[in-house]
Amino acid sequence: MNLVHTISEVRSQVKEWKKQGLTVGFVPTMGYLHEGHQSLIERAAKENDRVVVSVFVNPMQFGPTEDLASYPRDIERDCGICEKAGANLVFNPEPSEMYAPDFCTFADMTGLTDVLCGKSRPVHFRGVCTVVSKLFNIVAPDRAYFGEKDAQQLAVIRRMVRDLNFDIEIVGCPIIREDDGLAKSSRNTYLSEQERKAALILSRSLELGKTALQNGERDAEKIRQIICDSINTEPLSRIDYVEVSDLFTLERQDTIKSDVLVAIAVYIGKTRLIDNFTFNI
Repeated sequence: MNLVHTISEVRSQVKEWKKQGLTVGFVPTMGYLHEGHQSLIERAAKENDRVVVSVFVNPMQFGPTEDLASYPRDIERDCGICEKAGANLVFNPEPSEMYAPDFCTFADMTGLTDVLCGKSRPVHFRGVCTVVSKLFNIVAPDRAYFGEKDAQQLAVIRRMVRDLNFDIEIVGCPIIREDDGLAKSSRNTYLSEQERKAALILSRSLELGKTALQNGERDAEKIRQIICDSINTEPLSRIDYVEVSDLFTLERQDTIKSDVLVAIAVYIGKTRLIDNFTFNI
């Protein structure tokens, strides 16, 4: 497995693979990889001849008060996980490699990015769409792999690929959880021991909402209230949002008549965590 830092190195290697008729899978990450990322790389390795993983903490998707400076980084550890999972190339650029000093071209979206995380993180998805567009152009993969934990991001990427005619298959992969139910996240490292225990309220509350749906409840407000009431029993929690949305348009639902995404964002102490489940009618 090779670690490279420049766009030209990535393009050169991918062109050589494609000359050989090999397929390329791509897993974009911000690093500090965990078992969730590992599962994406392993799936990409099963479904493609070669796998590229990007490790880039993208400054464009962080707001001025967010955790860009403190976001965890450990490229040596990441490379070990990538190699074990079957990656062939790790692309770890500096921000200056990705963004020229006078950079002024962006990929943006309306609608899907105005709800859920987009409400409280207004610059986030413009940064996501821009960097993913750039990475798709650099790597030119056949398939790209994203985790379903970031459900809104997955929906946004799928729409962007459709709207901008990228010739790339987007593959969504299941949420990977700790044994006690907490969704794997690089931000879990921010949690103290007490906060780590408190964070279990996210998956427990979602399970209550899922059970209500399975038992026939179709009033979306009642589902939201069940989840909110449960989260609010944890003193260290503060709700950003609890939403029941159409699975494809992400529009807020009142009565559940089609497949839905039930998504939450909750602060545990100062750490913002997200989780979700989908429910198919």
